[in-house]
Amino acid sequence: MFDIGVNLDHASYLEDLSKFEQEYLEEGVEGIICIASNLEEAHKLTELCSTYQSMHFTLGCHPHYASTWTDSHQAELISLFIHHKKAIAVGEMGLDFNRNYSSPSEQITAFEAQLELANIVKRPAYLHERDAFDELTLRLGNTPLDHGGVIHCFTGDTQQLKAYLDLGLMVGITGWLLDERRNQSLVEALQYLPLDRLLIETDAPYLLPRTIRPRPKRNHPKYLNYIAEAVAHHKQTDLETIKEITAANTRQLFLTDGL
Repeated sequence: MFDIGVNLDHASYLEDLSKFEQEYLEEGVEGIICIASNLEEAHKLTELCSTYQSMHFTLGCHPHYASTWTDSHQAELISLFIHHKKAIAVGEMGLDFNRNYSSPSEQITAFEAQLELANIVKRPAYLHERDAFDELTLRLGNTPLDHGGVIHCFTGDTQQLKAYLDLGLMVGITGWLLDERRNQSLVEALQYLPLDRLLIETDAPYLLPRTIRPRPKRNHPKYLNYIAEAVAHHKQTDLETIKEITAANTRQLFLTDGL
C-alpha cells in the first residue's frame, strides 16, 4: 500500500522521523507521498525526505497560500524538480472558495501557473478543491494535463466524481469514508469509481478514521489499513485486492524510480 497524502510538517512526526517511518512500514505501508503547501514547505520536504527511501513528495502552492505566488516561483520549482528525483507531483494546487484565505483571482493565477508547470516538468497534478468545483473543472478542461493527476481527498458526489473521471483523473479516498455523519454522498459515488482510478490516503495528521478504538490524538499513515478496509467493504471486494490495485495505480500515476 501507498499513502498518497501525508502532511509531514507536523511536530509529532518531525521529532523522530525514523520512528515515524518505522511505524507505518510495520503496518504494511510501503511508501508515502508528503504534500507541499507553499514554497517554504517545498524546500523543507526536499531535506526531510532525502534520506528516507519510502518518502516522496510534491512541490507546489496550496490555494490557501496563493497570495504568496509570484512569477519567480515557477522557475524556482522547475529547478527543484530537476534536482530532486523524489519530487513526483506538482501541488497541492487547486481552488478553495470555502475559506478564501487567498482571493479567488489569486488562487486562479497560482492554479493556472501550476497546471502549466506540471506539463513543463512532466509530472502529474496533485489537486485540491473545496466549493470551487465548476471553476476548477473549467480550468482543467482548458488546460489538459499531459501526465495526469489526482483529485486529493475527494469528498464529493457521483456527478462530481464522473466529471473528474472524464478529465482523466485518479481519485484519492480518505478517512472521510468512515465518517457516518457526512459520508453518504461519497459512499454512493464510490460505486462508480473504477478500481483502476482509485488511490488511498490518510491526509494525516487530519481526517482520523472515526472507527479507530481506542481513539488516538491524530491521524498517521499507519492507519491506512482502515481506509483500505472501508473501500473494500463498499466496493464488495477483498482487502488484498484494494491494497494491490491502489499500489499499482500509485506507481502508474507517479512513475518514479523506487516508488
